[in-house]
Amino acid sequence: MDRSVFARNLAPAAALFAALAATPWAADDYGLSFATGLLIWIALAESWVILSGYAGYVSLGHAAFVGIGAYAVVLTWGVLPFWLGLLLGGAAGAALAAVVGIPCLRVRGPYFVILTLAVSEFVKYVVVNIEARLGSFGRLLMGQPEALTLFHTAWLLALLAFLGAWGIRRSRLGIGLRAIRENEIAAEMTGVRVGLLKSVAYVLSAIAPALAGGLMVARTGYFEPATIFSPQISLTIIAMCAAGGSDGPWGPLLGALLLTILSELLRDAAPQLYLIILGMLLVFFTLKMPGGLSAWLAGAGTRLRTWWRARRPARARLPRSHRRVAR
Repeated sequence: MDRSVFARNLAPAAALFAALAATPWAADDYGLSFATGLLIWIALAESWVILSGYAGYVSLGHAAFVGIGAYAVVLTWGVLPFWLGLLLGGAAGAALAAVVGIPCLRVRGPYFVILTLAVSEFVKYVVVNIEARLGSFGRLLMGQPEALTLFHTAWLLALLAFLGAWGIRRSRLGIGLRAIRENEIAAEMTGVRVGLLKSVAYVLSAIAPALAGGLMVARTGYFEPATIFSPQISLTIIAMCAAGGSDGPWGPLLGALLLTILSELLRDAAPQLYLIILGMLLVFFTLKMPGGLSAWLAGAGTRLRTWWRARRPARARLPRSHRRVAR
C-alpha cells in the first residue's frame, strides 16, 4: 500500500477508532452510551455511501433494512444467542435488498428515491400487520447484553463498515459504480455490467443497516415498528453523508460525528429544533459545500501545503541529492 494513501486515509481513521476503543476506560456510562450510538450511526452512514454515494442512486429506504434486522433479532430473542440473531438479521437485510432491488434498480433519479421510500413504508406496514395479528403492538426485551458488549459490537461493525466502504471505492466494483454515477448509458456501452454492479452494491449496502438495527433494539430493549422503521432514520443518514461528503469513507465518518454531537446537544435543550436544523444543514451543504466537510478539509489541506511550500526557502525545496550542488 502506498504510504501517502495510508497517511491520508487510514492513519487518521485508525487514530479515531483507537480513541473510540478507549472510551470504556476514559468515560462514564453516559460517554459509553454516546460512543455506542455514534458508532452505530457511522456504520449506517458508511453503508449508505456504497450505493448512493458511489453509484449516485439516492436511497430513502435504509430504514427498511434497519427495521428488518431489528425484527429478526426480536423474533429470535431468548431462542438463539444474541450474536446469532444479529447475524440472521444481517442476512435478512441482504435477502430483502436482493428481492426489492429487482424492481427498484430498474428506475433512476427521483423515481428510485420515491420507490425506495415506498418499499420502506410497505415493509413497515407488513411488520405492523404481522404484529397486530400476533396481538403485539410493542415488545419489551428482557436480558439485554451488557453495555460494554454492545459497545464492542458497535465498534467492530463501524470499523468493518468503514473498511468496506474504503475497499469498495478502490476496487473494480467502486470504479464501475462511479462510472455508473457519471453516465450510466456510457458505462454500459463500454462493457460495465451495470445491472450486476448495482445489485451487488445494493445488497452490500443493506448488511450493515440490518446489523445496526439489531444493535439498536438490543440497546433500547424495546421494539416498536413505527419507530424502528421511521423515515427519519433514512433522512438522518442522508444528512450525515451530505454534511460530510459521500464520495468516500471519510465523509460519512465526519458527518456522523457532527450530527450525533449536534443531536446530543439539542436533545434536552430544544429537541423540536433538531429536525429544523437538520433541514437547514442539508440546504447549506447542498448549496454552499456540495462536496461536504471532507472535500472542504482536503481543499484546505492542499491550500495550506501550497502556502507552506511557497514560504520555504528555495534551497529547502530542492531534493536532498541536489542540495550539495546548490551550495
